[in-house]
Amino acid sequence: MDGFDAERFTRHGFGGHGAALGMRYHAHGADWAELALPYDEKLIGDPASGVIASGPIITMMDMAASIAIWIRRAAFVPHATLDLRVDYLRPAMPGKTVIGRGECYRITRSIAFVRGQAHDGDPADPLAHVAGTFMVLGSW
Repeated sequence: MDGFDAERFTRHGFGGHGAALGMRYHAHGADWAELALPYDEKLIGDPASGVIASGPIITMMDMAASIAIWIRRAAFVPHATLDLRVDYLRPAMPGKTVIGRGECYRITRSIAFVRGQAHDGDPADPLAHVAGTFMVLGSW
């Protein structure tokens, strides 16, 4: 494979957990990927408020970071999440799609460093920040 095409990779949706959550491709660039998590009542963590639970947002951010690594490496190669820190700033607004952006800003021979944020319509008003490391496998 020459490069990694994030849009093509996600064209038919996600399998497994991502499919169950309804994750979708949103956009990508040279070292970043954005995914969308449309609002769905089955994702609500608190029925009284209608706010999406944290688990689906963490899952989306982990996948956005993974896709950013594949884009930066220009190949679909194995890697594993070592650490993904999530700082929640506020709850997502009920009824709104959450957008998650992951960026791979550095890769060494064995570690990829990522950061990102999630928002529900305004990137200047994020609902969460993430920072993490992934163990990368395979050859450069």
